[in-house]
Amino acid sequence: MLFPKKVKHRKCFTKRKNPVKEAAKNETRGVDLAFGSFGLKAMKYARVTSNQIESARKVMTRYATKSGKVWIRVFPDMPFTQKPAEVKMGKGKGDPQGYVAEVKPGRILFEIDGIEATVANEALRKAGTKLPMKTRIVSRI
Repeated sequence: MLFPKKVKHRKCFTKRKNPVKEAAKNETRGVDLAFGSFGLKAMKYARVTSNQIESARKVMTRYATKSGKVWIRVFPDMPFTQKPAEVKMGKGKGDPQGYVAEVKPGRILFEIDGIEATVANEALRKAGTKLPMKTRIVSRI
């Protein structure tokens, strides 16, 4: 799983954002294909955990076999916390559970190259099912 080697602060503010308002704010960086011929683009705002990114990557690499190359264009660098089950309110913030990447609409999440278009489309479609948002497959052609 992906996680940073070192973080400045162990716990992060929640950044209470309304997903409806965030969906209107499109991404400005990382919106074009840079490495591969085919890519998976986010259509909605979401916080993608490192487990979800890893799960999507595994599906793509297994389906693409040895011939394809996969690039991951997002990195989970924001820690999220969670309190244990059945614990009363108060007594401080919960312990860090993992890391998430904030993804805005328009961001390219994965890129793939070195395989046929039909195989690439199916690999990206399968990877999109592992993510908590709507995605779209884009290509250079």
